[in-house]
Amino acid sequence: MSYGKFCRVERTTLYLPEGLRRSLKDAARRSGRPQAVLVREALTEYLAANGRPRPRSIGIADDAGVTAAESEDWLREHWQAP
Repeated sequence: MSYGKFCRVERTTLYLPEGLRRSLKDAARRSGRPQAVLVREALTEYLAANGRPRPRSIGIADDAGVTAAESEDWLREHWQAP
């Protein structure tokens, strides 16, 4: 991954606990790579592993008394237009 050469990067500020900041600084020194690169790689890996949140369905299966076939009738009866 080569950031800055092929994609636009923006500066951001992170507030880290002292121990985490020290660990990051040590890891960067040991690896010979900038802290920013290590943070980007860690975030990329974390976000890839956790995926994007799935949208919640609006009302699906919330009411066992209303079936899909009855939903339009229910909406007509209960929906109050603004």
